[in-house]
Amino acid sequence: MAARYTGPGKGIALDTFDGIHTVKVSAEDTGGAYELFEVDAPRGPAVPMLRTPWAKAFYLLAGTMTVHVEGEHHELEPGATITIPDGAAHAFEVTTPTARFLAFTLTDAAGRLFADIVASIPPGRSMQDLAPLLERVAHRHGVTFAADDPP
Repeated sequence: MAARYTGPGKGIALDTFDGIHTVKVSAEDTGGAYELFEVDAPRGPAVPMLRTPWAKAFYLLAGTMTVHVEGEHHELEPGATITIPDGAAHAFEVTTPTARFLAFTLTDAAGRLFADIVASIPPGRSMQDLAPLLERVAHRHGVTFAADDPP
């Protein structure tokens, strides 16, 4: 590992349909320990409740959002943080026109998922059309949707 600087407005921007995830620190930079993304997300729900095999934390920079974790709802305003354990059912919903937040994720798994979404799913389609494609990509990375949970 070596020191790495990423300037304001710089980094690889990955459009994951629920927001633009700009890579500020890649897993390559940290020996696979963690990643850091700056996320710009539009108003509304992102993806449905899901479970990832990696832990994460969100730090809200601008806007407001609700983060749902295992049946609890947390209202975030700028300066607020939330941690989400691996395997926890969660989703976020932006409640202002846009929100900007930092997403810290353990390992290199989120970055691989985001890159696969960009490479595998064509832009410019409705979320309804994209849902089956997104589900296939997510499952390749160990991500499941809470709707898939056994009753």
